[in-house]
Amino acid sequence: MKKLINFCYWLLLGLLVTSCAKDGGYYNPEPIDKQFVGDTYAYLKSQPGVYDSLLSVIDRLELAETLRDSDITLFALTNESFQLAIANLNNVRFLADKPSEYLSTVDYEHLDTMLTQYIIRGKYPTDSMRLQDGISLTAIRYNYPMHAKLAHTTSTGFRDGGPSTIEFSDTKRSQFRRNWITTHTGSINIQTDNGFVHVVNSDHVFGFGDFISRLTYVPPPPNLFKLIGGEWKTSRENPGGPTAIEAAEFAFDGNRETKFFLNNFNGVWLQFELEEPAVAGAYTLTSANDLPQRDPIDWNVQGSQDGENWTTLDSKSGQIFEERFQLKVFRIRNEVAYKFYRLNVTRIRSGSDFQIADWTMNAPDSEEN
Repeated sequence: MKKLINFCYWLLLGLLVTSCAKDGGYYNPEPIDKQFVGDTYAYLKSQPGVYDSLLSVIDRLELAETLRDSDITLFALTNESFQLAIANLNNVRFLADKPSEYLSTVDYEHLDTMLTQYIIRGKYPTDSMRLQDGISLTAIRYNYPMHAKLAHTTSTGFRDGGPSTIEFSDTKRSQFRRNWITTHTGSINIQTDNGFVHVVNSDHVFGFGDFISRLTYVPPPPNLFKLIGGEWKTSRENPGGPTAIEAAEFAFDGNRETKFFLNNFNGVWLQFELEEPAVAGAYTLTSANDLPQRDPIDWNVQGSQDGENWTTLDSKSGQIFEERFQLKVFRIRNEVAYKFYRLNVTRIRSGSDFQIADWTMNAPDSEEN
């Protein structure tokens, strides 16, 4: 009888200890890393039915050798990501009565700049992404900045108790996270001989939201400032002077990543004197990199033969730039060749600071190309 009591005592104690051990807080299992013997390109080839579209684009862009020989981290897109992008594009093209496009026919340059965002120079397992702010990454072409941050899902009622994922972001070349577009991974840390593969969720649409806009984009007519040449002026310069990094000259350089900035805004004009008179049939404005409240909202465009007497060609009010680095094209009815063109900005969205990435006057559509 005594032996039976002792047995029950130790059995009960063992059950209590075991129960307490299971109740020690949230459970965060170690991620299981996968090792593939072979290079990254070979890994994709070893998964038939999963990465066929990705391989097709890699081959078309002649990136196979990069995936074989270079130290890279690939955020791999499954077939579904490309299928969603192509389906969305062709729905838009159908409504515009245009023929369908396919990965083998879409514009090479756009396809190149979009795909290479997912191929990162260097080896980056999730251990390198544990910093609170994540890690800045550089795409293999064009030095395009991307970002990755380790995250955890919720599991069994415990916050951050589930498996690890990666928040992979297109920074849009902006320092402000609100301008970024982020997707997530499913599988992570698949290690190959020359890098790591993290698999992007299948509901991600290839191109980070740019696929349709890039491939349906109609460029403006030629920029008269570049086509003919001439000299620019402004009614007020950046507080740092004409050599400042955000001086007025950057409104004319055709680079959306530079800008003209002013504080204490109370109106400003930008002017360009062409080397010879030319007819403008359109003009463009491009929003700058940050803070939408600095965008112009009211303005007018004028033409002049002598720089003294001006004719108003177009006026806008209440205009909104929905995105950063957004180029807007405005067609105008004009048949007169002017030597001087002027942009008068009369109001900004809010606050007291003004910025603009670029302004151009453009040839009529009939003169395009």
